[in-house]
Amino acid sequence: MFAPSRRRVLEAVASSSSSSVVTLPGFLVPAFQQTAGAAARRNFSATTTRPSKLGRTPLSIPPGVEITIGEPFVKRDMTQWKQQPKRKITVQGPLGQLEMDIPDFVKIDHDAEARRATLSVANRDEKEQREMWGTTWAYLNRFIMGVSEGHTAVLRLVGIGYRATIDTRPEKEEYPGQQFVCLKLGFSHPVEMGVPKGMKASTPQPTRILLEGINREQVMTFAADIRRWRVPEPYKGKGIFVNGETIKLKQKKIK
Repeated sequence: MFAPSRRRVLEAVASSSSSSVVTLPGFLVPAFQQTAGAAARRNFSATTTRPSKLGRTPLSIPPGVEITIGEPFVKRDMTQWKQQPKRKITVQGPLGQLEMDIPDFVKIDHDAEARRATLSVANRDEKEQREMWGTTWAYLNRFIMGVSEGHTAVLRLVGIGYRATIDTRPEKEEYPGQQFVCLKLGFSHPVEMGVPKGMKASTPQPTRILLEGINREQVMTFAADIRRWRVPEPYKGKGIFVNGETIKLKQKKIK
């Protein structure tokens, strides 16, 4: 931070008694004041930490949905040097069952009679715990909605000759009864994509694809994989649009 000669001068000044008078060069006065006042330095931000707005909101559990909280366990993770105990949360409903692992510092107060669950963390001052507070709430809320109502995604095929059908391919299926989304997108060959296990696909219209499932992350990931074959382009507005996706058209380049 300082040159060796300046550091020795500062150490000499700090070790000297208050009765002795020491004269500092002018260019060292700001540095000495900064060193002396380092202990009284205030933080960059004086804003107090606030609890998560989502995390402190109670979760409403509809009839027919049950939440099971497992015992803490330590899962071996090669990406972290510190082993963090976790707990397994199981959400079961009329449409299926979903599981997830949450950190042990996230506490769930499950009131079975009132059909309500409240989340809290051990220490609100730690950044990681505040982040996982709202994230865990969002995942649980999607799981509860998924096993009770389900999640959907609608894909729109915009383009001349774009078509979609749902067929079976016994020679390619990864599990019995797997569906395949067959797309005609202007290539020299049709595009065939297998529907992941636990999901359903249908085509209400030749240019519409309806995806249904209990896991929203799985549904939207498969929708993104389909969209990747024809990303919407801004000049003609052609492509595959997911849900209410829109694109702003650009003017053609005039030379």
